Amino acid sequence: MNPLLIIVAIVAVVLLITGGLVQSLQFLLWVGIVLAILAVIMFLMRSMSGRKGA
Repeated sequence: MNPLLIIVAIVAVVLLITGGLVQSLQFLLWVGIVLAILAVIMFLMRSMSGRKGA
């Protein structure tokens, strides 16, 4: 798995947890969702292309 993809996924999870726990920072929930969707799209594009990273 691409290291950048792993970092994006970790940030997405952290933002989802933070956004869920802190009501005043609820916008982080949406940022986390968007980052998670981007990470899934990047993973699917990479796996469907059949290209293997170095």
